[in-house]
Formats: sequence, structure tokens, C-alpha cells
Amino acid sequence: MSLHLTLIGIGTGNSEHLTLQAIRAINRQDLILIPQKGEGKADLADLRRTICDEVLTNTTTQVVMFDLPVRDEATLDYRRRVDDWHDAIAVAWQRAMAYHAGAQKVALLVWGDPSLYDSTLRIAARLNPAPVLEVIPGITSLHALTAAHAIALNEIGAPFVVTTGRRLRDEGWPPGVDTAVVMLDSGGAFATLDPAGIEIWWGAYVGMPQQIICAGRLAEVGSKIIALRAEARAQHGWIMDIYILRRRVMTGGQTWG
Repeated sequence: MSLHLTLIGIGTGNSEHLTLQAIRAINRQDLILIPQKGEGKADLADLRRTICDEVLTNTTTQVVMFDLPVRDEATLDYRRRVDDWHDAIAVAWQRAMAYHAGAQKVALLVWGDPSLYDSTLRIAARLNPAPVLEVIPGITSLHALTAAHAIALNEIGAPFVVTTGRRLRDEGWPPGVDTAVVMLDSGGAFATLDPAGIEIWWGAYVGMPQQIICAGRLAEVGSKIIALRAEARAQHGWIMDIYILRRRVMTGGQTWG
């Protein structure tokens, strides 16, 4: 029989973000794999285990931890080191599944949703033989952020772009839009922008009990956000944050200061 691999979007760590479809999928599995990312990110594995403890009622399902390879930051080419890392993760998946060869239905619990700035689907494509793949959508950190701030993501009829902190830092404001969602920021990429006319809605650990949010004019709250981020990272040993930037353009193409 072919391996059936299910990638289950679990939202941002809050079990109430799980859909009924996700809960049913969790309970169909023979094996659920939970990655361990090192001591600094033990909370992420613990949250996945907590979700299983809360919703898993199938007593035959095994929940198994496995070590996630560390990305080699010494390689200069970004794409090369990411590809090598994904290759290594695929090997780790197959090794973990090989220890439980009788499991035909295997799942991974994916933070947020497997389709948005997540590489689980690309890693699954590396498996040989290829499994039968099923994807269960989940609430993303972007949706958790807009809900936390009670705002709409886009202006009426206006586009927006989702980008990374690295691209914002290297390339500046994305062309053609006045709203930018920034993910995977190693810290404070917004500080490289001229803050005039820019608002920010920021959040860390959105959807989790330790959620922190801050919003306002970038010129006024940018330094506060950087301090909040540093404090939270020191306290928890890791941080996941996301923010929305919006330029306010007045008549004549000018921005407010």
C-alpha cells in the first residue's frame, strides 16, 4: 500500500484554531510526527503535543518526536543552503517513518497553513517513493494578526504583497502597493525604511497565550516594537512575529509625516 501523508494546518498554536476537518484528520492517523528543533524552540514541539493531548481520541495513533536537522548558515548562497536543509529534513522524515514501517497513514502538524511561507509541501515532494498527499488548511499567522488588531488586511479594491524581512531590508518597499505583510523577519527590517507616512500593525506569538501586539505610526512605535521583540525573545528563547505596513498617501501624492 502507498503511504498516505497528511499535512495538517494547525493555526498558530491555539487549539481553538483547529478546524473540524483538522481534528478528524488527526484522529485518522496511524502516526503523527512532531519535529524537535532544539532546546530554544522546545515550546513549539510542546504546543503540538498539547494539541494532540486535547483533540486526539484515537488510542491507536502514535505520536512520535524526531530531531529536525539544523540549517547550515555557513553556505553563502541562500537558496543553496535552504535546498540542502530541505533535503536533510526529507531524509529525517523517511528515517522516522522507517522506524514505524507499519504506519500507512502519517501526518505532520504544520504551523499556520502549509501554503503560506512554509516549506512542508516542498519537502514532501522530495520523498521517494512519493506518498499520496493530503493537505488540511489552517489559520495563518496573518489572519491571527488581523483578528488581534481587528483590522481589514487590504484597502477597498487595493492590492497588497506578502514578503519577507530579508527582501524588505535588501530591496526596500515593494513596488506597486501601499500595504505590505512582512513575515520571517530576523528583526526590525522595518527600521530600514523612511518611516514618514507608514503605519504598522505588529504581533508576536499571535494566537498564543503569550501574544504581544503593538500598532501605530512607524515613526512613533518602531523603537518600542524592537525593544518588545528583544525582551520577548530573551524571555522565551525564540520568537515568531509578523507585521503589516501601510503607507498613507494624501492628495497630491504626499504622505503624512
